[in-house]
Amino acid sequence: MTQIVEGTILFTDLRGSTSLYETLGNTEATAVVTQSVALLAHIVRTRSGRVVKTLGDGLMAIFHESASAIQAADEMHESLERIGPLGTGGLAASAQLPPLKLQVALAHGEVVEMAGDLFGDAVNVAARLLDHAGDNETLATVNVLNGLSEKEKARFRSLDRMQLRGRAEPVHVHLLEPERKFGDTATTAFGDMAVVPEPEGIRLVWLDLNRVYTGASLPVVLGRSPQAAYCIDDNRVSRSHARIDWHGGTFQLTDLSYNGTYVRFDNDPEIISLRRGSCTLHASGIIGLGTAPVDPMSPSVRFEVMKFGDTQPQRASEFAPNGQNGQAGPNLHGEHEPHGRKA
Repeated sequence: MTQIVEGTILFTDLRGSTSLYETLGNTEATAVVTQSVALLAHIVRTRSGRVVKTLGDGLMAIFHESASAIQAADEMHESLERIGPLGTGGLAASAQLPPLKLQVALAHGEVVEMAGDLFGDAVNVAARLLDHAGDNETLATVNVLNGLSEKEKARFRSLDRMQLRGRAEPVHVHLLEPERKFGDTATTAFGDMAVVPEPEGIRLVWLDLNRVYTGASLPVVLGRSPQAAYCIDDNRVSRSHARIDWHGGTFQLTDLSYNGTYVRFDNDPEIISLRRGSCTLHASGIIGLGTAPVDPMSPSVRFEVMKFGDTQPQRASEFAPNGQNGQAGPNLHGEHEPHGRKA
């Protein structure tokens, strides 16, 4: 029987299973992954959702209410500490295992239910959105937020519009912030804690594409897509390759690609490899997109974390001129060039 239903589609993916197979062998690693997915499925059911199908290291589910899907996503992330030891024959055996990372993507809309499976735009969007989620992140479309209370909406941070694979129009995406626990607050018996410091800025330079982003203008997506805020026209770069956020008083770089993102800080020969992971950007250095920043011809972006204490924004007419790779003169998103600074 075929019918049209409306609901919130949830996709999950467990990352890190490859390392489990290398460490534990096929039998034990399969047991860990299988029981981990079973735990996620149990959470879906306890939150009144329905598991549509399992997908190797993840699953697809549908919820009638967006709020229930958000609660399920929260509980899934909280369960990560229990996922590692499952099926490994005891805590001692699993103590040195690399942790599994969870990615969750949500989209809401009408879908077609046929032969126990679901089809439609919301399914396609949620599946593609999963490619853009970092480790232990939940991403959701704006339609998911429309079904939430104001308190629930306040937990989301806009990531602006993202270009999803196979879709002509970009999708407005939001990131779910971790739920605050008791005691996790800035207010104490002695009054409010110190105010979060004024955001600094981060300069990004690739060829003649020279931009400075303040905390208020972040996040910014680096990628090959013309819709990417910082467009890098190179075939080795994914359409949405990496994302820079201002979070907790720091600049966070998150890899969103299949080929990885690499970071090398100035005066430090070590190269940090990010595979759907994140790291804090500080001082200055190079971000390699798709390849390590050792080849001078590789698509690499120089970054510099800046303080604006002694600088002033330039007038719009003083922005870098129109250039290649998506640069469009005066920036309309809060980025600016500090007076007197050179790339």
